[in-house]
Amino acid sequence: MPRTTGGAGDGTAATDGALLSIGAVLGQLRDEFPEVTISKIRFLEAEGLVEPQRTPSGYRKFAAADVQRLAYVLRVQRDHYLPLRVIKEHLEGLDRGEQPVLPALAAAEPVQEPREGAEESLAAAHGPRLGREDFLAATGAGEAELDHWESYGLVEAAGDGGFEAEAVTIGRLIADLGRYGLEPRHLRAVKAAADREAALLEQLVAPLRRHRNPQTRRHAEATAEELAELSARLHAAMLRSALRLRLR
Repeated sequence: MPRTTGGAGDGTAATDGALLSIGAVLGQLRDEFPEVTISKIRFLEAEGLVEPQRTPSGYRKFAAADVQRLAYVLRVQRDHYLPLRVIKEHLEGLDRGEQPVLPALAAAEPVQEPREGAEESLAAAHGPRLGREDFLAATGAGEAELDHWESYGLVEAAGDGGFEAEAVTIGRLIADLGRYGLEPRHLRAVKAAADREAALLEQLVAPLRRHRNPQTRRHAEATAEELAELSARLHAAMLRSALRLRLR
């Protein structure tokens, strides 16, 4: 991809053509992106945003172009808050010699202490809430069925009585599982596990959420989204593995 300016993306990494280990890449990137981790680099690889070479023993080896690519992804995430799907499209355009158009940088915000309840939750950023009737129509559930779900804490309305888009997905999945005989009471353990996992991930991003810089606090939300995606994939893989062992 074309050279980018600033930090690890200025073309200075591995200029002698040597390949870098993931630890060396982390050291290069942290000059500009102090919060990046090896797990983040592996996540970006898993999402197809970078493709390092592999040694015969399976170790990752990154070329200078890979470091530039990672720096571009991290910079666009930090400065423009683009989702990885859009960033991947940008990278594909750059590979074709195109110059993608980036949204304007957000206006600088004054540094101030975060206020209680001042930031949107991750769910609130995903779209408008649905009223109860719209939620029932979207999930195909009846009023009594929704009451049942709520009584077990499987879906919850926000303070204004509306339902987030994610709640619709949950409702549809509960309904689908119900057709196989799984009742809301059976799903309490799933909800409890999700709550414990959310608390764990919250601890990981808590230092970023408490940061005085508004951009850093917004970065915490993007990091939480990526952690949730990784956690969901791990859960799905473990569940499939456990089922295969039991069905042998």
